[in-house]
Formats: sequence, structure tokens, C-alpha cells
Amino acid sequence: MTHRSTRRTVILATGASALLAGCSTYDSGSGSSDASPKASSGQQLTTTGAVPVGGGTVFKDQKVVVTQPAKGDFKAFSAVCTHQGCLVDKVANGTIDCPCHGSRFSVEDGAVKAGPATRPLPAEKITVEGNSIRLA
Repeated sequence: MTHRSTRRTVILATGASALLAGCSTYDSGSGSSDASPKASSGQQLTTTGAVPVGGGTVFKDQKVVVTQPAKGDFKAFSAVCTHQGCLVDKVANGTIDCPCHGSRFSVEDGAVKAGPATRPLPAEKITVEGNSIRLA
């Protein structure tokens, strides 16, 4: 006995497939709800001369902020604010600043300098070779 596909079975099968696909999630490992992937390992972010001493540069597409707290000392942190997942947008006066709710983080270690965030920005691994700064 063969089963014939009816309009109802085709619609049900298609709907179930779409529903299951819509339920899949992307896990970046950061705990963030933002589903877009981070920069790939080994990708050059910038040059050492482009990151100001005492400041930093935000790379929105890669969701990384690179700072230079002291001359020749480069650090990198996630650019995703630990408060509600907004991207930080600038580095000024020794802090990495989030535009959404005013959280500020230290350029030295990502520690919270002003809330409402309560957790520091997670560190990102970078390598500095010559004047090139790359994700590790």
C-alpha cells in the first residue's frame, strides 16, 4: 500500500521543517544574545600605530575593542557590553564606553568603572607581530 501526499501532509511537513529551523540557535560562547559570528582567528584587526596610547579602537564588525593602556602594551576585549549586549562605541578618558546605558570599562583590564554593568568585558586573545595586531 502506498501513501499519497496530500496538501495537508505537505503543508504540515513544510511547516514543521521551518519551525525546527527557526528554533536553532547560534552560540558564540560569550553568553550574548547577538547571533552574528565574531572575527576569525588570525584576522588582522589593525596596526599598532592606529591604536592611541591611553585609548583604543572599537572594531564593530569583529565585536572587539583593542586598547593600548601604556606605550607598547596592547589589550583586547569583547566589544559586547555585559549589561544588555549593546556594542561599545568609543574609548575615551581611559574607559571603553557603552552608548546604551552608560556603562564604562577600564582600558587596562576591562573592569567595570561605571554601571549598570556588573561584569567586566571578557578579554580577547590577540597577537602583536611587528606593527600588526591580529586575533589569536
